[in-house]
Amino acid sequence: MNKSELIDAIAASADIPKAAAGRALDGALEAVTSALQKGESVALVGFGTFSVKERAARTGRNPQTGNPIEIAAATLPNFKPGKALKDAVNK
Repeated sequence: MNKSELIDAIAASADIPKAAAGRALDGALEAVTSALQKGESVALVGFGTFSVKERAARTGRNPQTGNPIEIAAATLPNFKPGKALKDAVNK
């Protein structure tokens, strides 16, 4: 499912115009992104939790040459599915 298909599904489910569904989806995604940028987590009960994880700098190896390379530290978005979502998918 891509973004336009998701907008169509939201519009049909909520009985609202597609334009309003698109704005609602964009607003929700912006709110989640903004919270993650601030280092906060977003918990949607039954669906899951979006959070940020820190990955430390480390030394890796170039697979072609075998030479060691430095891999920079990174901040990564993370999603942990909730119990209701897991149960729905595993039926």
